[in-house]
Amino acid sequence: MPKYDKRWDVDGYEAIDTKILESIPFEYPGSNTEVEYIDPEFTSVCPWTGLPDFGTITIKYIPSDRLVELKSLKYYLNSFRNVGILQEHVVNRILNDLKDLLDPIEMTVKGVFNARGGISTVVTANYKKDI
Repeated sequence: MPKYDKRWDVDGYEAIDTKILESIPFEYPGSNTEVEYIDPEFTSVCPWTGLPDFGTITIKYIPSDRLVELKSLKYYLNSFRNVGILQEHVVNRILNDLKDLLDPIEMTVKGVFNARGGISTVVTANYKKDI
């Protein structure tokens, strides 16, 4: 009987490119504007097997005075591509990185991950600024 101990190489958290993230001015602070970005092709990998995790990441926030520049957000999200990270940690990491960059009024990051072994995962992390 063959032994299956295959494991794909994975990158560590240091591969998550937070330095690529840029913010741009938001000209309507105080307007209670809700911004939503959806990445339907998000990919990271299981930290134990290196097998891919696919999902949709939705970022929803009320900006204070800054927006995330979209090209930088795309590059940032793509930097997770080979990172070995749990799905629950993906969502919280994105929330923390964007919160640090933007200082939003409120932010929610939701990950809807495709089924793996018959189980789908939905993770939601929230932040609300103390005013």
